[in-house]
Amino acid sequence: MDLAYTFSGFVVGAIVGLTGVGGGSLMTPLLVLLFGVNPATAVGTDLLYAAITKAGGVAVHGRRRHVRWDIVGRLAAGSIPGALATLAALALVDVDSAALGRLITHSLGFALILTALAIVLKPRLQRWGSLANGPWRDRWIGRLTAVTGFALGVLVTLSSVGAGALGVAALFFLYPRLATVEIVGSDIAHAVPLALVAGLGHAQLGTVDFSLLGSLLVGSLPGIALGSALSARLPERLLRSGLASMLLIVGGKLVL
Repeated sequence: MDLAYTFSGFVVGAIVGLTGVGGGSLMTPLLVLLFGVNPATAVGTDLLYAAITKAGGVAVHGRRRHVRWDIVGRLAAGSIPGALATLAALALVDVDSAALGRLITHSLGFALILTALAIVLKPRLQRWGSLANGPWRDRWIGRLTAVTGFALGVLVTLSSVGAGALGVAALFFLYPRLATVEIVGSDIAHAVPLALVAGLGHAQLGTVDFSLLGSLLVGSLPGIALGSALSARLPERLLRSGLASMLLIVGGKLVL
């Protein structure tokens, strides 16, 4: 077990517990930029890491009836095919090639920038969604949700980022009348199977480091518990603004 990876897992877990933002937007760029892990391996390992760490959240939200399984099904109807199509495309190329590394790195940077914007604009997205009412919503909401899921499936499989803050932002726009706790619960319930399918696909491609995965989990689980305990004592707006600024900087560095 590498103590540096374990400590990083603890820090990321604590931030996730404090802000509620998924670990993919933090862990993957940390592995790529700080530790020099191959981008494809960083993404594949982080996907399984996310599936395992969020599974407990699904159980909690499910028991409390905070999950809208119909919405989860609509998202998954798009995201799982999107993930499988992306994995099939990745299987056709050399996963260790420099070109693929650049593609994943740029996808990661793009996803981080979108995540930062989603964190900042979340209240506005909910307000815009409330204004965009009409008969079309009932007729098209299922298809729009599936299309959103497909886009998330592609982005998450390429970058491991998107199932958290981006998924929540999209649901706030598509379902503005839904309670926040149901948005969060449904997003987490969708993120687990998506991350699991994408992560197992990466494992089949050989882009998962299971030793690294174990080291990250050992640190992150107590980190999440600590962050969650401290979250009520710190101002959410300040935390999210700081996190959004950091993601914008890191995303810009990866894209440029």
